Amino acid sequence: MPAVATAAPARLSRAQWRAREAAHRERADALTAGHRERAVRGEKHPVWDFLFTYYSYKPAVLRRWHPGAGVELDDAAADERAQWRWYAAGAHPGGLVVDRAGFEAAKPQLVGLIDAILRRTAARPGQFGCFGLHEWAMVYRQGAHRHPQPLRLGQDGTDAVVDAHELRCTHFDAFRFFTPEAVPRNREALTRDGQPEREQPGCLHAGMDVYKWAIKLGPLVPGELLLDAFELARDIRRLDMEASPYDLADWGFEPVPIETPEGKAEYVRRQRAFAERGNALRRRILEAWQGAPASSDQL
Repeated sequence: MPAVATAAPARLSRAQWRAREAAHRERADALTAGHRERAVRGEKHPVWDFLFTYYSYKPAVLRRWHPGAGVELDDAAADERAQWRWYAAGAHPGGLVVDRAGFEAAKPQLVGLIDAILRRTAARPGQFGCFGLHEWAMVYRQGAHRHPQPLRLGQDGTDAVVDAHELRCTHFDAFRFFTPEAVPRNREALTRDGQPEREQPGCLHAGMDVYKWAIKLGPLVPGELLLDAFELARDIRRLDMEASPYDLADWGFEPVPIETPEGKAEYVRRQRAFAERGNALRRRILEAWQGAPASSDQL
């Protein structure tokens, strides 16, 4: 991880940081309202539950606001956050700052991995020829599926789409769910250790994972930035499922038929926009965390 010169922390008055905290909580509540209401009713959702099951963070985690590294909160020492982990006394009486040094010292492997993945992913050119076939590879020639939703083209039609394409998945956490018959069809075998060298910004799941990396950095990432990453994950999840082999019409999702030229074109158009959003967030996280812009020579 590149060394970054430290500077005097920015300061927020109590009125300023309390206003940002309140706005953050309101926004987080709006983003998680549907999930929380379904949970009370015991209802499952085949698209949106993923954001809280695969990414196993409860709405309460999203609701907790942090100022990010390098920001001192005035008159915060008597606030409940003084008892939260990774906060320390600031430079001014009654102030609190996030203990970036303590966090990094306690989690060197994690912060090193996150830094490498964010920087290297943002520095690579996006690849836009996968057409979302990772989801199809997860049900390829498989009688029993992980999800109960029916296949839009049936099993034979789904298998035929995979047979007609080269699998070009670059994301290990998608590849590891491929059926045994699909694994050798991928352009290359992927491993966990090789993840930092394979992630690229065109991958939808790498874009969703920006949210995961932001939340794993905890208080080092400003709350507003965390919610921006969550919104990106939510928007990507929609395309991921619209382009999947599942029939989700009963849930209000129209398919992006990637087996057709028109579907491929729509997928790539939206995929490119998500790659740009993802890279912008990667750079913002690095800047907020490490205190200096992530310039092109650092990436």
